[in-house]
Amino acid sequence: LSILLSLLVPAHTSRSPDCGGILTPSGLRYLAEVSKPHAESVLRQDLMASPTPDPSPASPSSRNQITSVNVDKFSLTLVPDTGMRLSIEVDLGITSAPSTTKEMRLSILADLHVEMNPEGNLELVTSDCKPTLEEVQSTEEMDRSAPHKSSGLDVDKQINVEKICLEVSKLLLFPNERLMSLADPFPITPSCQVQYLPLAAPMYSEQGIIISLQTTFQVAGRVIPLPVSPVPFSMPEPASSSPSHLILGISEHFYTSLFSALEESGALNVSLLSSLTTATLAERITQMGSLFQEDLPVVLHAVTRSSPHVVLEEDKAIVQLFLTAQIGAGSSPFQSFLSVNVDVTARLHLSVVDTRMVISVAAVESIELSLATSDVGPVLAALLEELFLPTIREEVPAQINVVLRHGVFLPHITSFTYTDVNITIHKDYVLIPCNLQLEARTK
Repeated sequence: LSILLSLLVPAHTSRSPDCGGILTPSGLRYLAEVSKPHAESVLRQDLMASPTPDPSPASPSSRNQITSVNVDKFSLTLVPDTGMRLSIEVDLGITSAPSTTKEMRLSILADLHVEMNPEGNLELVTSDCKPTLEEVQSTEEMDRSAPHKSSGLDVDKQINVEKICLEVSKLLLFPNERLMSLADPFPITPSCQVQYLPLAAPMYSEQGIIISLQTTFQVAGRVIPLPVSPVPFSMPEPASSSPSHLILGISEHFYTSLFSALEESGALNVSLLSSLTTATLAERITQMGSLFQEDLPVVLHAVTRSSPHVVLEEDKAIVQLFLTAQIGAGSSPFQSFLSVNVDVTARLHLSVVDTRMVISVAAVESIELSLATSDVGPVLAALLEELFLPTIREEVPAQINVVLRHGVFLPHITSFTYTDVNITIHKDYVLIPCNLQLEARTK
């Protein structure tokens, strides 16, 4: 058994979530609110279309004409452990003769849930649909005592209530197109992309719809292997109902993977121009005088020597960078005269703009310099710290912030952006409660 488990565990952990989200009941209400105009448009187009000729003998029902379709109610409610309930109430105006107008109420109840299709995308589907039709008002100039049931049946034949559920399926085409966009690749730098892949169909709790995602990073079109998180991330559910539409959760492992991907792409390799020249350096280090015939600016070419690491604590995010800097001068060729290991610990600032998280190095907390060559004495090591520490402290954060200035796209679906964002950093993860906002369409 232990051998079998040892074979299974690597395959399982390679599909480990490192971020996710909870769409809350208030988020569902907002989605229903902004979906109502689209639903009304689809139903109006289909219900007011010319009816298919009835093969049965001509009857008064064949003269019925739907002249107005207005969605009075469109709601989405959560059904814990199951899915969602869609409720639609549509007011129909029916004209069967110039002097005869009826108002009918079409009610639709449908059970919805999200599945993962064979392509690995999330898809909204119906599991049950119950339409009903009743007459609510009549302006016919006839005996009011006549029963209205027959009129209802005539209209029932006219609009074919049994096919209403097909119209509900049409309503899902648009949201499903948007759901597919969740797994689109998003750019970070010109050569680096991020992609969020759903791992399974969502779960449904009283707090909302819970989605688990795994992040992959591509460098130059190639998915780069990243260390698997030792502990799969699970979305922490709020203790009480959240007023926010959506709660995003981002694990510590995500941030470490992000910086590892930037390292792989070479984006964290920096060139630092110091305020020193070879002549001023020779005043402090006499051996320098014989290396260069002319006075040249001193440059540090820093490259990562091992993967960066991010640590999340309560209200604090720290990145640790491990660099090796070649100190030298000249451009073609660059002549290096010393190699220095640089370990930088810096505090990160997190903010959200639209659907992007902007990460910036806010303050350097510590820098450690160590000579890569062991035959240099401690006096020179101390001197190098004095000479180059200010440049490293100022330039390393500045250049990394240039790389990150456009931000990293968060998991999102097209046409929606995030507002009223509140970021809280906890040990091992970041929570981002926010509201959804449908972007205005532009022609």
